[in-house]
Amino acid sequence: MSDNRGGERGGFGDRGRGRGRGRGRGRGRGRGDRDEGGGWTPVTKLGRLVKDGKITSLEEIFLFSIPVKEAEIIDHFLKDKLQDEVMKIMPVQKQSSAGQRTRFKAFVALGDNNGHIGLGVKCAAEVATAIRGAITAAKLNVSPVRRGYWGRKGGMPHTVPCKVTGKCGSVRVRLIPAPRGTGLVSSPAGKKLMHMAGIEDCYTSTRGHSRTMGNLIKAMFYALKATYGYLSPELWKDNALMPSPYQEHTDFLAKTA
Repeated sequence: MSDNRGGERGGFGDRGRGRGRGRGRGRGRGRGDRDEGGGWTPVTKLGRLVKDGKITSLEEIFLFSIPVKEAEIIDHFLKDKLQDEVMKIMPVQKQSSAGQRTRFKAFVALGDNNGHIGLGVKCAAEVATAIRGAITAAKLNVSPVRRGYWGRKGGMPHTVPCKVTGKCGSVRVRLIPAPRGTGLVSSPAGKKLMHMAGIEDCYTSTRGHSRTMGNLIKAMFYALKATYGYLSPELWKDNALMPSPYQEHTDFLAKTA
């Protein structure tokens, strides 16, 4: 009997797919993000503009809604100010033919206490890997948080500018402006998130199954993101339409491509 298994019969054969589990995912991961000296080698147009100093603040990126695909961009602007906190680690299980496969899901929030907040969720076989992945996801998810006043406009903004709502699953979170000195009236998880976003005074109201920590912090994050979704009278004035960074630095990008 021929040893060429399935060669003529259309069987499996050796089709050069390699051994082991998986379908080749992540084969090229990390190819260009770090060079030998430990520096950062950007792989996107936005990364090249940031590293060369053409973009000087995160607000320029948010103004033109440019998607951030490299966590190092956030590190470049907020490196020393970012604080991260693991909000929850929970085991999740999948039923397989060999039994149950347990993995760990990590929720990580990070912020600079000055109007920027990010939330990342990652599932992995090990806790440390899940936390690392969640931190990277949170950096790619960083969003600006608008702050405002309750009553007279004196001093620095201290609360949310208006009532905002966020929802995830059955959980609904409502953030309500509060007078200066009130503090954060919320659950411990909500206090952490709002403190990271730089909000000092706020009332909160929740509905639904708010014991589900993952959905609660996601709903709170969506509510904080929604603060820039409202056009209040102080934003009514006309602003000159600036060219986007890609348009402004076309020659530089063509040269460095």
